[in-house]
Amino acid sequence: MSASKRLDLSVQYACRRDGLPVRADFFRWARAALAGGGEIVIRLVEAAEGQALNRDYRGKDHATNVLSFPYDTEPVVRGDLVICPAVVAREAAEQNKPAAAHYAHLTVHGMLHLQGWDHDNDNDAQRMEDKERDILAALGYPDPYAA
Repeated sequence: MSASKRLDLSVQYACRRDGLPVRADFFRWARAALAGGGEIVIRLVEAAEGQALNRDYRGKDHATNVLSFPYDTEPVVRGDLVICPAVVAREAAEQNKPAAAHYAHLTVHGMLHLQGWDHDNDNDAQRMEDKERDILAALGYPDPYAA
């Protein structure tokens, strides 16, 4: 596979691994959302680290589900995703959805951010949500935005 299509993915577990998706899961979800090649790190963190990163980089003093740190899009996408399993588990329970489906959604969502997608206005949000729905449906997951 050419470098322009290859995905180099590192998954770091800076938290307990029990019950969390494995690298193969993250690879499948990230690859589905990636238009070309990529060099991506996915780091799973405890709530304290997630909160510190969200505070320091976004000015929001709470842990969040996923943070995206894009570094480059050419010649391949380079960036980091930080996922907080405690937040993912809580949200999945609140939304009555399987944790794996929520991890898949957040990985796809974060990967789109690394490629320049955003949801700063209604039109961009709708386009991004539609793209997420399409990718997740192709992976066999239901609409993450369905009520």
